[in-house]
Amino acid sequence: MVHDDSRPAPSGPRRRIELDGAEALRLLGSVSLGRIVFTRHALPTVRPVNHVLDGGDIVIRTHEGAALTSRTERAGDPGVVVAYEADAIDPHTHLGWSVVVTGYARLVTDPEDLARCRRLVRPWVDQAMDQAVRIRPDLVTGILLTADGHDTPAGV
Repeated sequence: MVHDDSRPAPSGPRRRIELDGAEALRLLGSVSLGRIVFTRHALPTVRPVNHVLDGGDIVIRTHEGAALTSRTERAGDPGVVVAYEADAIDPHTHLGWSVVVTGYARLVTDPEDLARCRRLVRPWVDQAMDQAVRIRPDLVTGILLTADGHDTPAGV
């Protein structure tokens, strides 16, 4: 895939507006793709995944051999610390929003909850995704990137 970014971004003052947690989660729920960050071999690892919000938690699908699955499988209470990021930023104007959630991820082991998660999240890759991970947000931060004098960029 080739991305043509030859057009210069519009000039003018920009503002960064901090979002409250509720608005940040609302925006995160408006998109289906994000990035999960977890530790693997003592180093940060980032994976693109699709998600849904379910009762305030972020739910993603994974598979048996995935690094995240094994990390959450071995975690006791409250789970393994992860970060989750999603955004919608226009590549031309550089306006939009970004949300980062830090919290605890746990493998879904309850059969009824797992079946529910499987119905909620459709895998976006052509691979068996028989597991689910539930992330309980502990810290939710978000920013809105807007042109000065505008409260929201287009599409927010």
